Amino acid sequence: MGGRIDSLLQERNIELPQASAPAANYVSVVRSGNLLFVSGQVCQWNGERRFIGKLGREFKLEEGQQAARLCALNIVAHVRAALDGDLDRVVRVVRLGGFVNSAADFVEQPRVVNGASDLMVDVLGDAGRHARTAIGTNVLPFDLAVEVDAVFEVK
Repeated sequence: MGGRIDSLLQERNIELPQASAPAANYVSVVRSGNLLFVSGQVCQWNGERRFIGKLGREFKLEEGQQAARLCALNIVAHVRAALDGDLDRVVRVVRLGGFVNSAADFVEQPRVVNGASDLMVDVLGDAGRHARTAIGTNVLPFDLAVEVDAVFEVK
C-alpha cells in the first residue's frame, strides 16, 4: 500500500525495519478501541541488536539519539503491520515512554529520547507530537542502550 505517510517516508529516505516477533510471552501490539499500545521496542535493525552498552560510558548523547530513533522506526513498523500496511490510519501519537540504559552520572535521558520524538514528528507532523517520559535505568534487556514504547490513536 502506498498512502500519504508512505510517500513521505520515501521522500525523506526513511526506511522501516521488519516488524519483529516478541522476545517473550507478550504481543507486540494491542488494540483497544481506537488506541494501539506498542510494546517496548529496542534498538535493533531486522533482528540485529545495535547500541549495546550504556549512555555516558560506551555511548555519547548523539549515539543515544540514534538508538532512540531506531527504536521509533521499529515502533512505526509495528504500527504499520497492525494497521494492515496503512499508516494513514494513524490519528496521532498519544504517548512515548523512553528508557535509557545509563551510567550513574548520565543525566541527558530527555535529550536521548528526543531521537524517538523527533522521528515521530518527522513522519507524522503535528500528529506526531505526544506526551512522554524519559527514564534512566541501570540496565535494559540484552544491555541495549534504549527502549521505547508507545500509544497511538488510530481510525
